[in-house]
Amino acid sequence: MTQDFRKQIVQRITRNFLDILILRLIKTEPMWGYKIIKKTEKLFGIRIRHGALYPLLNSMEANGYVRSKKIAKGGRVRKVYEITSKGIQLVDAYYDFLKEQLQRLDIKEA
Repeated sequence: MTQDFRKQIVQRITRNFLDILILRLIKTEPMWGYKIIKKTEKLFGIRIRHGALYPLLNSMEANGYVRSKKIAKGGRVRKVYEITSKGIQLVDAYYDFLKEQLQRLDIKEA
């Protein structure tokens, strides 16, 4: 696969499954918004704007996939997000679907 095609695939998956990717990130460790932005940029080459991230995090929290708490550190208060058991179930369902798709060598059989 050429680098251009890989970049296109990564960008499409990241944009369409941004909530899943964020859940995967915060599953490794609780994170605040700026850290999520930096990690997403470093790992996937996608820059998320604050105006896109925070409404998504609020929606994910309202749906029970993440919970947040405010933590004071170095004179600053950060809203740190961590994944919930419901969020872990969503990530696991995503992995199960991907495994299922990768195991289908010949789609004509379906």
